[in-house]
Amino acid sequence: MGKGGRAETSSQTRRQPVVGRPSKRLNDEGVWVSPYKPLDSKAPQLPSKGEIKAVIPKECFERSAVHSMYFVFRDSVMAAALAYGTSLILSTDVPSDLLSVEAAKWFLGWNFYAFWQGTIFTGHWVLAHECGHGAFSSSQTFNDVMGFIMHQALLVPYFAWQYTHAKHHRRTNNLVDGESHVPSTGTENGLGPNNERQSFYAVLHEAMGDGAFAVWQIFTHLVLGWPLYLLGLASTGRLANDGSFLEDGEFIDHFRPGSKMFPSKIRGKILLSTVTVLATLGALFKLSLDYGFLTVFLWYGAPYMWTNAWLVLYTWLQHNDPSVPQYGADEWTWVKGALSTIDRPYGIFDFFHHKIGSTHVAHHLFHEMPFYRADEATAAIKAYLEPKGLYNYDPTPWWKAMWRVAKTCHYVEGIEGIQYQQSLEDIPRSSELKEKAT
Repeated sequence: MGKGGRAETSSQTRRQPVVGRPSKRLNDEGVWVSPYKPLDSKAPQLPSKGEIKAVIPKECFERSAVHSMYFVFRDSVMAAALAYGTSLILSTDVPSDLLSVEAAKWFLGWNFYAFWQGTIFTGHWVLAHECGHGAFSSSQTFNDVMGFIMHQALLVPYFAWQYTHAKHHRRTNNLVDGESHVPSTGTENGLGPNNERQSFYAVLHEAMGDGAFAVWQIFTHLVLGWPLYLLGLASTGRLANDGSFLEDGEFIDHFRPGSKMFPSKIRGKILLSTVTVLATLGALFKLSLDYGFLTVFLWYGAPYMWTNAWLVLYTWLQHNDPSVPQYGADEWTWVKGALSTIDRPYGIFDFFHHKIGSTHVAHHLFHEMPFYRADEATAAIKAYLEPKGLYNYDPTPWWKAMWRVAKTCHYVEGIEGIQYQQSLEDIPRSSELKEKAT
């Protein structure tokens, strides 16, 4: 999937780095703070990728198609069992009396099914993700066949996502050439040169208030985020595949073979992914005509939305915290980016999601490693990096971490040097500025 390296810089000479303000939220009581502070005079020297790999047992990199297929079988059995059990208990017909006990049972029952089926489907999503990375088996052809089937069934354009996700790994926390959850700047969010609220999110935040805006952040990420990202309308990178900056208003999506997101050599694969997504949508539409749109939504659409929510949540939380640095091209290196990843606890969901969130540091360091070896690798990585102050593990429960990130990670001040996520909650309201002016 490609090796990481240092991004191109416009100057060959090393200058004093541009440094963004540390977030004011680092002083919040009782919150986790990343131990790595790149500007600290005592900041440790970063190890190379090879030095980190040397501490991991070699067997952690051994891939087994049989072992991986077991998990496909396991997750598929769980999905089938849940669907069968639900079919014995619930009807897709809406109860005639919406205020009855039966209606409450119907509503709660279908929501229970949607959440847990979406949670199970996320396991399939993660397994297809393993295929995209080449971690599923030693045969990339087999990986692509399995990944294509599982991802396309979940309306993911497999080859398009495979390419952009590889870039996400190659350029993690790179403010210029990163991909997926690349922070926007204060200017892009509607802040003026003196932090006056001029438009867009800055004005919306003031109108909604802190709590409501955090809820809006969660909603837009978990409900709208994934389709908007695939359509090129949110969270994509700043550069086209040739390294040039995108023009204002230009977007790069996952569906057009000619999208500037992709090199011309893979346009055939992009077309195949897009056509298959359209065919899947066509099949769902035909089923809706035959059995009813509500029926298809209850059995497939609602779980699909939960799957999307889970996958966005993982990427959002594993790479964002007000104490974790983001890097401009002049400061970024592959190791800096990979070590900016955060491991978090997900409790019972680790079982369903193959520990993608609790072993994410190991995954970003070595994406070709199969997930069922990630626990052992994480223990070795932690033993090596933690004493150096280079291992990020936030023990905060994921739902609390989500709320904190939604309230504190809104923008960066620029795309050069070392930047930290800032919160719109720390920007004075327009009314406060007017009072000071008078």
